[in-house]
Amino acid sequence: MEIINDMDRKVEIEYPCEWKYKVIGEGCEAIEKAVKEVMGEREHTCRPSRVSREGKYHSYEVKTLVHNDDDRTELFHRLKKHDDLKMVL
Repeated sequence: MEIINDMDRKVEIEYPCEWKYKVIGEGCEAIEKAVKEVMGEREHTCRPSRVSREGKYHSYEVKTLVHNDDDRTELFHRLKKHDDLKMVL
């Protein structure tokens, strides 16, 4: 049996493209506000996705057009740094 490891290869993404982020936080209004603060005037959608069993955490799917790798990663880091967002995937 031959095991092939593709972990060293970088995925090629054709830009511009629509990109999805999953953001998780504690309150719906706080999450929506945080996303608007990060995205500014940039066109995007922010839709509820799931709620934790206890109802404490909410996840949202954020979609936007990214123009290149730097643009995509910059948005990820800005979302991740926001105090009202607990996790970004």
